[in-house]
Amino acid sequence: MLFLPAAALCCLCSALVTMAAEQLIQDDLTLTRRVGENVSFSCGGTEQCSSSYLLWYQKKENETFKLIFAFHKDSGEVPPVFENSTFAVVNKGKGWELAIKDINLNHSATYYCSCWSPHYLIFGSGTKLYVTDEQVVKPVVSVYPAASRAHLEGKSSLLCVASAMFPPLVQFSWKRQKKNGGEAEELPPAEGEQLELREAGRTIAIRMVDGSHSDTYKYSCWVKHEGGTVEARTQQELPAPAASCPPEREPADLPALQPADLSFQSQCRVKLLCLLYTVLIVKSLVYCCGLSLLMMLTNKGASTNCTHAD
Repeated sequence: MLFLPAAALCCLCSALVTMAAEQLIQDDLTLTRRVGENVSFSCGGTEQCSSSYLLWYQKKENETFKLIFAFHKDSGEVPPVFENSTFAVVNKGKGWELAIKDINLNHSATYYCSCWSPHYLIFGSGTKLYVTDEQVVKPVVSVYPAASRAHLEGKSSLLCVASAMFPPLVQFSWKRQKKNGGEAEELPPAEGEQLELREAGRTIAIRMVDGSHSDTYKYSCWVKHEGGTVEARTQQELPAPAASCPPEREPADLPALQPADLSFQSQCRVKLLCLLYTVLIVKSLVYCCGLSLLMMLTNKGASTNCTHAD
């Protein structure tokens, strides 16, 4: 009986992993409108839905998800309960979308589309609506090599900074190009790990890549934003893998760091340690779940043998 909670936790983890693999597609990270204007929200990937209706949820800061609207994903038919809603449905040629007419400040929120798969609800990534007079400003994007202990383990890290943008939400992607020329290719999501840090006025992505490619590829960072996709001004080469740790420098040789630099480095270390700690916890849970299931099956087999013997 002691292992039942662990087994239940293992099943929950498996369900969460499966749910994460299924997701509706909301291409717009943000939408910015003024009071009195109109807006519509798209949602793709609805072929994954087993139900006929597409549900829309609204999420405001410090509030829970609220079901605000629903319509038939193929015909756009609205259930009677939502017919008098302030929201509406509109066909933009690529399918039916959620629409809001005559926007006001109360509409500032993140909007998620959702539907039922065979066993659970699946969601989109969300689109955040900003109701403001502020203009959309594209980010300034720069890419740098990032110092990391992973460099000593055959990996290298790249740092991409997006700053001075509005709205502040962005999405990072990476491309690589062979040094001897050729067409740039998208860096596969599964190749390397990425950590994102958000601060006032900027968002930072740190990407871990295989250091053995230092002689083969140059890397560039791309940032998706409401104002358009922006590429870093320069491509970044990976530093050559270190054969051994460099000798420590004397204090007199160390460059003087500004307080802001020290604060930024400290925050990066803390967040990287938190990420590592989370990964270790998940690994421990998976190991515990597997061991629990194995012991349950072993005990069940032993009980069956005893019954036959009686």
